[in-house]
Amino acid sequence: MSNLSSKNVAIFYGSTTCYTEMAAEKIAAVLEMGSESLFNIKDVNLKKAESFDILLLGISTWDFGEIQEDWESQWQDIADTDLTGKTIALFGLGDQVGYPDWFQDALGMLHDEIIKQDCDIIGYWPNTGYEFNASKALVAEDEFFVGLSLDDENQYEQTDDRIALWIEQLRQELTAL
Repeated sequence: MSNLSSKNVAIFYGSTTCYTEMAAEKIAAVLEMGSESLFNIKDVNLKKAESFDILLLGISTWDFGEIQEDWESQWQDIADTDLTGKTIALFGLGDQVGYPDWFQDALGMLHDEIIKQDCDIIGYWPNTGYEFNASKALVAEDEFFVGLSLDDENQYEQTDDRIALWIEQLRQELTAL
């Protein structure tokens, strides 16, 4: 189970300014996944996620802790999508400098919706190397984000390394399941 790229994996994301889409494409490239496993939820209903075993879900936080518009349009569908038995990892984009009181809030809100279902969530990410005031995406006494946290506005140069480390972490966590 350690070879993530050989599993029935899909990446679902919403992207307004292409940053989340670029992150999803970078993750897919590291995993050597084809474009047939990469889905922009603007174009694909979230129910399609039911046909995959492992899901990587990407979301960005907008303005004052708001959900990205494509996710918002399918938000009610999350509860109607059967994620039972799925393994799910989350990744989010946010701006810790421009919106330090809402950094990665949408990531936390997505986590709170997903965790209601009988699925395994992996990929919690350390809260180190960031400077912000508050986030709904923090767990474990605020030591971890609920998923990979990227800030392409202010820390673009760290994105590729963070993705590579996170993918390795996911491989290790899948081995342990």
